[in-house]
Amino acid sequence: MTGEPALIGAWVVALCASLAVLFIGEVLGQMPCLLCWYQRVFMFPLAIILGLGLWWGDTRIGRYGVLLSLGGGAIALWHVGLYAGIIPEPIQPCTATGPSCTDDNQLIVGVPIPLLSLLAFALTATLSALSLKDPGHEP
Repeated sequence: MTGEPALIGAWVVALCASLAVLFIGEVLGQMPCLLCWYQRVFMFPLAIILGLGLWWGDTRIGRYGVLLSLGGGAIALWHVGLYAGIIPEPIQPCTATGPSCTDDNQLIVGVPIPLLSLLAFALTATLSALSLKDPGHEP
């Protein structure tokens, strides 16, 4: 998958991830922790920028998709390291009284929220990079 189909895929992943975190925060009432907020700072613009790139027919917009995904992915990787106990620092819970992305019962289809975030950033980075590949030069 290259060119516009890859860009559409990256946009769909970024849009679904943005809507999912809005659902968790606004509908389920789970306030995000600091690391979740930083990841949102990278994911929300991804959905907007990639969507505008598709709207305007700018297939080179994937450059920004790669950069934003790598930035958000780095934070998500740190979050996963804290969640898994690989990084020897205490993880801050999302709220002092409510559910937290660090709780064992906060799994979505059996996957912890920080790992889902990392997967979303990895997928948007890969698809954004593939969108930059010229489909006319494929073997």
